Amino acid sequence: MTEPAAKPASSLLLFGSHPRLFAANRFVYPVLSRRSGGISIGVNLNPDKVCNFDCIYCQVDRVRQSETRFVGTEQLLAELEQMLGMVTSGELFRHEDFAATPLALRRLNDIAFSGDGEPTTYRNFDEIIAACAELKRKRGLNDVKLVLITNASMFHRPAVERGLAILDANQGEIWAKLEAGTEAYYQLVERTTIPFQRILDNITTAAKVRPLVIQALFMRIRGEAPSDEELAAFCDRLNEIVAAGGTLKLVQIYTVARQPAESFVAPLADAEVDAIADLVRNRTALAARAFYGVAAN
Repeated sequence: MTEPAAKPASSLLLFGSHPRLFAANRFVYPVLSRRSGGISIGVNLNPDKVCNFDCIYCQVDRVRQSETRFVGTEQLLAELEQMLGMVTSGELFRHEDFAATPLALRRLNDIAFSGDGEPTTYRNFDEIIAACAELKRKRGLNDVKLVLITNASMFHRPAVERGLAILDANQGEIWAKLEAGTEAYYQLVERTTIPFQRILDNITTAAKVRPLVIQALFMRIRGEAPSDEELAAFCDRLNEIVAAGGTLKLVQIYTVARQPAESFVAPLADAEVDAIADLVRNRTALAARAFYGVAAN
C-alpha cells in the first residue's frame, strides 16, 4: 500500500508556499515542509538566483533580479540563530503566515540548505556547513537534522566532499535529485549542460559513503505523464546505484505543488503519484513515499 502524505486543510496553503524572504531576512526562511513533516529552516546559499540547472518545474522567479547578490556569512548566521530561537520558543507560530500550523507539525525538523539555486555551487560550501553545524551544537539541537537538497552535480568537488563529511558528523541527510531514467528525459526536465552520467556517478559515489534520500519530481509535460518506459528506466538507474554498492534509504516521489517555471507543466493526480511510488517499491525493493501536489485531485 502507498503511504499517503497528510494533507490537512489548514496547512495546504502553507505547504504550497515557500517564500525565500521572511521579515527582513535575506538568507534564512522558515517553511512548513510536507516532506519533513514539520518546520524546516531554509538556508539560501544562492541569493543571486544562479543555478546550473534550469528545471522546467522550478518555482524560483528568475526573471526579476534579486537585490541580494552575495552571501553575507555573518548576517546568515545571525538570521539562523534568530530563526532557531523563534521556532523553538514557539514565537514563529504567532506570525500570521504560520498561525494555522497544526500542533502536530509545530516541530523543528531540520536546517535545509536549498534556496534559489544549487547550494553546492557556493564556493565556501564546506565552511558555511561547518559554521551552521557549530551553531546548532551550541543551541543543543542534537536531534535537528542538517539537510542538503541538491542536484548532485558538484559532489566531485573537494570543498563539497568536505562539506558532505561535515554533514555526516552532524545528523546530516542528503536529498539528491534524480528524476529521469534516460539522458533525453533528463535534458527535457533539467535543461542543463551537465551530462546525466555525471549525476548518476556522483550519486553512486556519495551513496557508497552514506545512505542517501532520492528526491524525484514527476509531472505532466504538455499534458503527458512520464511514459512507462521512462519510469522503468528510472527504476533501473536506482537498481544500478544499489548494485554498485550505494545505499538509498528512501525514494521521495512527488509532483508540482507550486507555480512552475513553464506553463506547460502541471501536477500529476494523487493516484498517479501513488502508482509511481508502488512501481519503485516493486521494481527496486526500496522504500518509497508519495507526496502530492496541492492542486491535484
